[in-house]
Amino acid sequence: MDTEQKKALLKLARNTITRKLLPNTDTVSIDKSKLEQFQGAFVTLHIGENLKGCIGYIIGFQPLHKSIEELAIAAAFKDSRFSPLSVDELDKVEIEISILSVPSEIKDISQIVVGKHGLIITSGAYKGLLLPQVAVEQGWDRDEFFYHTCMKAGMNPKTVKIEDCLIQVFEAEIFSENELVNNK
Repeated sequence: MDTEQKKALLKLARNTITRKLLPNTDTVSIDKSKLEQFQGAFVTLHIGENLKGCIGYIIGFQPLHKSIEELAIAAAFKDSRFSPLSVDELDKVEIEISILSVPSEIKDISQIVVGKHGLIITSGAYKGLLLPQVAVEQGWDRDEFFYHTCMKAGMNPKTVKIEDCLIQVFEAEIFSENELVNNK
């Protein structure tokens, strides 16, 4: 994904959130023709160092620009871990987007590369996902990354049997307003 496509997605996410909070805001115009690919994506919101929302699709099922619009709204207003974003927080929030590769199964956690791989662990009705940047931000090693992904799935990491789990890794292209956009 080139820089202009990344900036367009960030602009789209911000405008989508802004229009939800301030309905009279003008719609921004972006070239969506280069954003038609079907890819998994996450929209993550931070205020300072604090997470404010993070919602995504593991697999793309619609054009990327549509996913980003939906995920921006969901991250800002529907992540049940946080109160909905307020007008007062709008100028403080930073948007980060992660575009995901297709997940692939691994058989051994030694194949996980911290900082490169995101992780999905599934066992029966339990499923947890952590983006690649989470392990880096938290300073986790491979075992801690696996442990916390199990916890996110609602599983007890001390009793998880790896052979009973579907373990998948994926990569993500991660970009943020702080990195690419001078004026939010």
